[in-house]
Amino acid sequence: MSEHTPGWLSDRVAAAEREAGTTFDLTACVREPIHRLGGVQSYGALVAVESGRVAVSSENATAVLGVGDLAGAPIERLLSAGQLETLLSLAAAEAGQTAMMPIELAGGRRFDVTVHHSDALLVLEFEPAPAEPEFTAFYAPVRSALTRLQQATTVLDACRAAVREIRAITGYDRVVAYRFESVDGPGEVVAEEAAPQTEPWLGLWFPATDIPPQARRLYERNWIRVIADVDDPTARLVPAVLPGTGEPLDLSLSVLRTVSPFHLEYLRNIGVTSSMSVSLLSHGRLWGLIACHGYEVKALSPQTRAACEFFGVALSLHLAALRERDEAAARDRSRTLIARLLERISSEPPALWSRIPAGLDQVIDCDAVLVRTAGTVIVHGPDPGPGVVDRLMAALPADGELWHSDRLGEDLPALAAPEMPFAGALLLPSGADGDCVVWLRRERTVARRWAADPQHPVVPGPHGRRLTPRGSTAVFLASVRGRSPAWSATDLAMAVELGRAIREVAVAHARQLSALNVELNRSNVDLDAFAHAAAHDLKEPLRGIANTATFIVEDTAEQIDPVTLRRLESIQRLATRMDELLNSLLYYSRLGRTDLRREPVDLRTAVLRALEVAGPRLREAQVEVELPEAGAELTADPVLFDQVLINLLVNAAKYARPDEPGRVGVGLGPGPALVVRDTGIGIPEHLREQAFQLFRRLHPTAGRDGSGAGLAIVRRIVERHGGQVWAEESPGGGTTVWATFPADPRDRQ
Repeated sequence: MSEHTPGWLSDRVAAAEREAGTTFDLTACVREPIHRLGGVQSYGALVAVESGRVAVSSENATAVLGVGDLAGAPIERLLSAGQLETLLSLAAAEAGQTAMMPIELAGGRRFDVTVHHSDALLVLEFEPAPAEPEFTAFYAPVRSALTRLQQATTVLDACRAAVREIRAITGYDRVVAYRFESVDGPGEVVAEEAAPQTEPWLGLWFPATDIPPQARRLYERNWIRVIADVDDPTARLVPAVLPGTGEPLDLSLSVLRTVSPFHLEYLRNIGVTSSMSVSLLSHGRLWGLIACHGYEVKALSPQTRAACEFFGVALSLHLAALRERDEAAARDRSRTLIARLLERISSEPPALWSRIPAGLDQVIDCDAVLVRTAGTVIVHGPDPGPGVVDRLMAALPADGELWHSDRLGEDLPALAAPEMPFAGALLLPSGADGDCVVWLRRERTVARRWAADPQHPVVPGPHGRRLTPRGSTAVFLASVRGRSPAWSATDLAMAVELGRAIREVAVAHARQLSALNVELNRSNVDLDAFAHAAAHDLKEPLRGIANTATFIVEDTAEQIDPVTLRRLESIQRLATRMDELLNSLLYYSRLGRTDLRREPVDLRTAVLRALEVAGPRLREAQVEVELPEAGAELTADPVLFDQVLINLLVNAAKYARPDEPGRVGVGLGPGPALVVRDTGIGIPEHLREQAFQLFRRLHPTAGRDGSGAGLAIVRRIVERHGGQVWAEESPGGGTTVWATFPADPRDRQ
């Protein structure tokens, strides 16, 4: 692989080139200095001037220009002082780019001279001028062509109009518009205008290797490139290298520059004799090409080239305007979706909005979306299968920056396994602790291959049948394998915009949470004051009421009537009931501020410990207890866990069936979860949620005591552990209570 372009040609693509019919090292194309090939096309001549003398000339200059040996001669031997002054001013006015003027040399020979600076030399390129000036002939058709081009309302329509107009201007046999998928990617023929009986190329793809990096850079510097004859013998430059640099003259801006033998081979192998390429640029980068092919020798005049170059500039500007319009429309659509998404995000807790799938997959076109919040990954779209998501999330960068790839297997070798269904990923960090959104795309599917007839003979080049249509197909298929459609600039911009919006919502949530915490702290202070009042100020007079009623009964039992006695006993009973309610309320209020001490709890030992409190009630209600299996464990606060067991076992006694012996079993379920299953009177389905509310007694007339706080206390303790609790009907009747106790408090159920 070339050290000058690391990563340009993968091992797989190089192998495909070899399989296409040659053992030639394609990286030689990359190493080739195509701007310093040391020659020009022989239909014209080149002269380079330094300090008023000819420093370099093409070996055909004497024959083409009709003058004697120019090596080291004063430039006045070729040009008059006035002509030289005009050419110098043109080169200076163009700021180093090319400019053209007609010149008549001694002897009446007329030339079109293109001038530019290179390697501190003034480079003059002479092309024989046509017999008649062409500007008038070109002005009307070019103006009409530009008018028709401006009427195109889509990128494809503009490309179709362009190939039609350029073929009409130049007369080439085939003109195609060729669009690159990315700066260094393959390209597709999106428009074509060709002579009858010509094999169609529309819709065909070419591999990135067909146009190596240094050729793309030259296309960005030169709007137009003409090859008059693929069999041109090339006029070498004399001297071959510059004395000051030891290298051939830099011909990057040359209109006569000779052509790479690799490219000439390619053209010969597809039967092309002459060609022209017009660059289509977007923000200074190569977006595509107008490629023209002829089956006969064709040397375009500077005026024709200028018309095509001007057309290419106009087309580039028009395409840029159309693309910007389409991208703006796409951005507007995405922004509308983002706004709707944010409405939902703003109204949901940060950990819940990602569970609603609608929207994220529409902001950016994709096959699936992964959202990670608080350590949990939610998949929107087709499930990629077990283990794939974990491996993908582990391999993606975690530096907190926007990251994208359309070749995951190459950029992240850990994801190169065949079972990985995605080839592209766009990662948007969306918060702390690894929160992110990941859009995924599958491998690109190739709808069409190269359409050449396998039986059609191909003219072999000097390196065999390399870079022929069939070879290009093999290379293209290899180069796109394992790659997804590229992420566009609009995709990246919308991801950044969504990330900014999510962060703004997160900040708003944080501010709201901060305000709520302030209010919560204030409420806790009030709750502490209430708990203190409940424990002291309220309970003290309540005990006085109960004691007074007791004293009255004891002192005057024989003097009061039965009705008054029953009323005094009711006062005693209600005071006792009120004291129980206050005790339950005080305990419930303190649960939220109790620090948890998590440790492994042996379930069987904990049940035996709870039976020391709940056992008498169970025996009185004739409820048999089934102990859990030995060795079953949960991670919980042992003291609070004992309170959960006591409350659930006491409930099993309270709500046992009065007419038959009961049973309550304690076990360990998945989750991990505590499972308490009894055979009591049960809870109707529509009342099961209410049963966990504070002081809600579902059987107030059933003669059962209690404050109605037991299940509420159970729920408060379980939720403090990060779990959930709910009730179900037991098989055969009764109630089964499930309570989950995650080992990691972040593993919310």
